[in-house]
Amino acid sequence: MARNSHKNCSAMHWRRGYAGLLMAGLLGALSGAANAAWEINLQEPASALARRVYDLHTLLLWVIVVIFIGVFAVVAYSLVFHRKSKGHKAADFHENTKVEVAWTIVPLLILIAIAIPSTSALVQMRDTSQPDLTIKATGHQWKWNYEYLTGDAAGLKYMSVLATPRDQIENKAPKGEHYLLEVDRPLVVPVGKKVRMLLTASDVIHSWSVPAFAVKTDAVPGFLRDTWFRAEKEGTYRGQCSELCGKDHGFMPVVVEVVSAEKFAAWAADQKKTMAAASEDPAKVWKLDELVAHGEKVYTANCAACHQPTGQGLPPVFPALDGSKIVKGPKKDHLDRVMNGKPGTAMAAFAAQLSDTDVAAVVAYERNAWNNKLGEVIQPAEVKALRGK
Repeated sequence: MARNSHKNCSAMHWRRGYAGLLMAGLLGALSGAANAAWEINLQEPASALARRVYDLHTLLLWVIVVIFIGVFAVVAYSLVFHRKSKGHKAADFHENTKVEVAWTIVPLLILIAIAIPSTSALVQMRDTSQPDLTIKATGHQWKWNYEYLTGDAAGLKYMSVLATPRDQIENKAPKGEHYLLEVDRPLVVPVGKKVRMLLTASDVIHSWSVPAFAVKTDAVPGFLRDTWFRAEKEGTYRGQCSELCGKDHGFMPVVVEVVSAEKFAAWAADQKKTMAAASEDPAKVWKLDELVAHGEKVYTANCAACHQPTGQGLPPVFPALDGSKIVKGPKKDHLDRVMNGKPGTAMAAFAAQLSDTDVAAVVAYERNAWNNKLGEVIQPAEVKALRGK
């Protein structure tokens, strides 16, 4: 009786285990189907240079595969057919001139064959001469500032900031199609034109990277580096800062919109009109409610990631602004902190990033938001005076 019970129990456990394996296999197949659209290779190239890099990558991959198969086959053959159980004994020798020459010459020839196209591609990637358009990109924590230096858009300058809503980042809303890869204002360039990018940074090392163009260049504070691309197809191309540039290094996307020459010219003209219409009069006297409303937008775009929308911050790295001694202290000290930052900390300087009105507005917002309620008005003229203009 006990023996039969034990057998039944074993059979039951076996059936459960088998059912579990079937379920795991089914779930694995379903998950595989769900991930079938995931890309495992480089992005589809959108420029001749990117296509060259793509082809070189593919060539090297097959070289590696051939070497792997060859080495693995020799090792496997040796293990199977020259094992001790078959009566084989290890050869007693210390050197073989032919073998040593072969394993030196063959890898050398492979390296030379790889070096020639690789070096040629690298030289081409560094050739930034004779551009049709030159744009300066300055990395800030965590956004890009674009300044068009030549072409139809010369003189145009604006910030490009992450546009993914905070609700998606905080898992309060479903994530969008381009989660963390969308900005409020993309870089716009004409198709078929050689675009030279001048790269620098204001705080830490960033990296301007767009895989579809085979572009990835570090933006280093105090240095001006350059790279280039020539997009062959219209469309929107996405990348990211690929350096560990701080707390929100994954929230600093690069988006390039490639349009026709006619659309680019029209866009440039429209942007210049918008910029002229939005030009600020630093002598304008603002009311408190106007400043606070404008300052809230500036705070959300530039400060909320660190100090949080609630002003509670993320101590000790990002202190709270609600009840802060700086915020509730003399407004001159508050303005200085926003404009010049605090060396040795994550607090960046915003003097070069924000206009006089934006600085005045965000300081007014911080001094009147949450529980601060100081009732103070900061005018753009005060910020202009501090800049020494």
